[in-house]
Amino acid sequence: MKFAISYSSPYQGVDPDKLVAYAQHAESCGFEALYLPEHIVLYPGATFGAGELPPTLPYADPLDSLSFVAAATHRILLGTGVLLLPYHHPVILAKRLATIDVLSRGRMRLLTVGLGTLPGQARAVGVDFSTRGRRADEAIDVLRLLWAGGEAGVSFHGEFFSFDDLCSFPKPYGTAALPIHIGGSSRAAARRAGKRGDGYFPGGALTPDERAAQLDLARSTALDAGRDPQALEYTRWGSMELTREHVEALAAQGVTRIVVAAASTEPDEQRDEMSAFAQRLGIPAPAAIPAPSRNPRP
Repeated sequence: MKFAISYSSPYQGVDPDKLVAYAQHAESCGFEALYLPEHIVLYPGATFGAGELPPTLPYADPLDSLSFVAAATHRILLGTGVLLLPYHHPVILAKRLATIDVLSRGRMRLLTVGLGTLPGQARAVGVDFSTRGRRADEAIDVLRLLWAGGEAGVSFHGEFFSFDDLCSFPKPYGTAALPIHIGGSSRAAARRAGKRGDGYFPGGALTPDERAAQLDLARSTALDAGRDPQALEYTRWGSMELTREHVEALAAQGVTRIVVAAASTEPDEQRDEMSAFAQRLGIPAPAAIPAPSRNPRP
């Protein structure tokens, strides 16, 4: 089982020192990755689930924040939970993601994308809310095409995106394409994960029966698409109070990664929570980072 942690700027604050300290301690505890959420804009009356989102919540841009974190850490992988893919142009996004991956030496590896549930966000960026699923599917195809393309360029002609002979460099660090995980709490998201995703990361408000049905759907869709259903990673939200027994039960359900978040907003208490979680579940601490050489390059 892999363990990752999320940082929510709306509730933790957009403070550079606090964000870096959170990420660095997570890394020292052995957490695999740091996840950040996205809301492009908010507005009065926007709701998530049964509650209203205060429009002043400071959602920092996740990719800019992860790039900032990458410069202050060494090993921790970078993730989004979730990036609202229909509201990003994939030609620009391909460049941004590959750049972060290169500068972090291959750590932009837990990109999770979703559709978003706020119609006002779609209106704000000129996207028809009803088309966001088809737009996301095309965007995934465009991202992978651009990352794989060479100096001769690649072309694409779809419903939403169209171009000829484009070259997108730099490429991701040491790989032909970055993994793309699919987030969401619907059967459509499960099918998208099976057909196009490298992993599935469902939301939290699902019954056990619906969770199992969606995972089965993702795997059967992968099989129908000629893909290996067992290669599909399965990520779930978890609590900082998880025990070894809880983790074993999740593993029996096929879960391969658990993402938790510190309950406290106080840095000292957050560090204590992370340390206690890592110790309780036996997460191995990473080896010491060697000091950088002071010798100039030849």
